[in-house]
Amino acid sequence: MRYVAGLALGAMLATAAQAEETVVWWDFLAGGDGVRMKQMISEFNESHAGEVAIDATTLEWGVPFYSKVQTSVAVGEAPDVMTYHASRIPLAVKQGLLSEITAEDWEAMGLSEGDFAPSIWESVQGSDGKTYGVPLDTHPIVLYYNKDVLGEAGLLTEDGRPMGMDSREGFTETLTKLKEAGVKFPLGSVTADGNFMFRTIYSLMGQQDGELMTDGEFLVGDNAAKLENALAVLQEWTNEGLQSTYTDYPATVALFTSGEAAMMINGVWEVPTMTDLHAEGKLFEWGAVELPVIFDHPATYSDSHVFAIPAGSAEDPAKRAAVLEVIGSILKGSLFWATAGHIPAYQPVTETDEYKQMEPNATYSPLTANMIYDPKTPLAGVAGPIFDVMSTYFVPTLNGEMEPSEAVEEITYELNDM
Repeated sequence: MRYVAGLALGAMLATAAQAEETVVWWDFLAGGDGVRMKQMISEFNESHAGEVAIDATTLEWGVPFYSKVQTSVAVGEAPDVMTYHASRIPLAVKQGLLSEITAEDWEAMGLSEGDFAPSIWESVQGSDGKTYGVPLDTHPIVLYYNKDVLGEAGLLTEDGRPMGMDSREGFTETLTKLKEAGVKFPLGSVTADGNFMFRTIYSLMGQQDGELMTDGEFLVGDNAAKLENALAVLQEWTNEGLQSTYTDYPATVALFTSGEAAMMINGVWEVPTMTDLHAEGKLFEWGAVELPVIFDHPATYSDSHVFAIPAGSAEDPAKRAAVLEVIGSILKGSLFWATAGHIPAYQPVTETDEYKQMEPNATYSPLTANMIYDPKTPLAGVAGPIFDVMSTYFVPTLNGEMEPSEAVEEITYELNDM
């Protein structure tokens, strides 16, 4: 299917009488994400044969990827387009790593601000008022649950969702009843990895309208108390035997898929794991919903995969047109990307009948109205220093070995010391 960017590309190539444009692409997508994106790239190349060809390379996720991007921009060997995390944009802008996505670029892609949820659009804006990324998705954390176990315990609502999702008392009661029913771990959580648990804790802060950073300072006013509240709830579940302890990421997934944990907090990117196991007859009936409201109102931590153009790349008009065709086409065909569990950022996709029938995505998609992103600071973002500082204190606190008040005191000191 051809869009505005395709027309612009065709005109550009015809005028310049150029051959097929090759777009050098870097991503960090592995597992189910990687499989799906490789298929989307293959389909793009097939439909754009003779016009544009994506030359894709997948690099290691996290610090290795971002370090390589920084080096490649410095020596003039960056790709033409790359995947990025919205949470890393403030640091990238400070380092001068990204090219602005201009108004002309958006027009060429046939995209606009109105195609995205406000929080998603805000996540790709720099402090200078410029736009530095094109959002592909949002990938929040959600609550996975074993319908068979909860059903047997009488803990499913009429619409098949877990009971007690609207209050701390209600959800704790659900966990307690699961324990009384003989479930080994009512809730599986990644309690051995503070970097991952930041997502859950930050969500619970957001449910109290808490802010990690205010006017350049960390945990000012009553925000320290709100962080303490979040830690206290999670520690209570550990102390009462309602949550798995010292569990790393693979073990948490294993606890849930084996049936030892009745529920699990994890990212939407685990949806393919559950879908595939269920299709093979190796998994119980399952579902995924927005996190329970433990405090005042819904709030869920999220990040977004975005497309970004490195500084100094794709400056030739024909190359730029080819890059914009790639980005626009992938976004407009992102219904398939949703099968990786992600919520497509391009709203016309989520408004289609096909998406509305896609489960469990359609069930948890309304949480986009309640999403919160990392603070806008170069210290935040995937694999950023904020994660490292907080992780040091989250693990002992969540596992009942450190008081929440002491953890918050140490975290506040170290964050502000940065």
